[in-house]
Amino acid sequence: MIKGFRNTNIYVYGKGIIQTNLSIALGKIKEIGDIICEDDFLQLDDSYIVIPGFVDKHTHGANGSDFMRPDKKNLQQIVTTIPREGTTSCLATTMTEAKDTIHKALENIAEFMEEEYEGAEILGIHLEGPFVSPTFAGAQPLQYIIPCDIPTFDSFNQSAKGNIKQVTLAVEENGFPLINHLLQKNIIVSLGHSNATHEEARKAIQAGATSITHTFNAMSPFHHRDIGLVGTALFDTVSCELICDLIHVSPSAVALLYKNKGKEQICLITDSMEAKYMPEGRYELGGQEVFVKGNEARLKDGTLAGSTLKMNEAVRNFKNTTGVSFTDAVDCATIYPARCIHVDDKKGSIEMGKDADFTVVDKDFNVYMTICRGKVVYSRS
Repeated sequence: MIKGFRNTNIYVYGKGIIQTNLSIALGKIKEIGDIICEDDFLQLDDSYIVIPGFVDKHTHGANGSDFMRPDKKNLQQIVTTIPREGTTSCLATTMTEAKDTIHKALENIAEFMEEEYEGAEILGIHLEGPFVSPTFAGAQPLQYIIPCDIPTFDSFNQSAKGNIKQVTLAVEENGFPLINHLLQKNIIVSLGHSNATHEEARKAIQAGATSITHTFNAMSPFHHRDIGLVGTALFDTVSCELICDLIHVSPSAVALLYKNKGKEQICLITDSMEAKYMPEGRYELGGQEVFVKGNEARLKDGTLAGSTLKMNEAVRNFKNTTGVSFTDAVDCATIYPARCIHVDDKKGSIEMGKDADFTVVDKDFNVYMTICRGKVVYSRS
């Protein structure tokens, strides 16, 4: 455990990057500013900046492990790996699979969340599928896709011990009853893998959907007679996930999203799969073979299948593509996703009383240290 920082560049919420002191107690930020510093407080030179830990609300795995595997070794591998890129908390994201497979994965994640473990904190579960559209399945296996169904969801959430925090669904697949049901449970509704018309998407947002899953990818495209889910996302008041690897979405599309949405409605995600941090080769996602070459992960037919993107790379790409400030880019991977999934009371910014989750980076977002709830979980040698 570390006790704090002294005379260090820190991105303090509402003040920007300032040279200041910060103390930590019981894994929380105790004080910031003119405080008495103890001898063992960390003091970093001016080339480093302490920023909030990244919040990745859409990740399937990393380093040869996947959240769908029903054993705790895989989960521990993921949560100890992703701090290398500055991620201190995440939503464990599932896939469309056979119901029994989903149940076993959810039970495993829920049990793991109840234990003490080191690494990034699992804040809850993002259920991506099986309530999606066959037309825009992406890498979701077609044979396991089903229409939206309340009893099926309730059985999933029971296996998850109530830890499902976000559900990706296709509203046109009998989605409205499930949307209302999820909202009653304070679960985030994210529209994605969907062939929704503009009218269907607009009504879903009016009903309470607040998120778009990996915007631009696996959804009805913009057309001048029906702007689809893409067009609806661009101008409606809804938070947009973005895989900013410049493969899933082109630089011009990133710039277009920022121009239309501004920073506060953009959540950078990785959508990473088990091949992240692994060499090129053959891997698995949703029971399907994935072939990784360079920075691309694709099914045999060429369909993009998750990513190998690291969160610090996503933030760097977003800043360089849009021209936003350093701190604005950080916000899109910290406070805005934290707000979207309703954890901004404890995550996403450096403020007194919040969890002591920090990432130490240089001006180019290279990660030198990651601290989860006051404990150093990654340090670059």
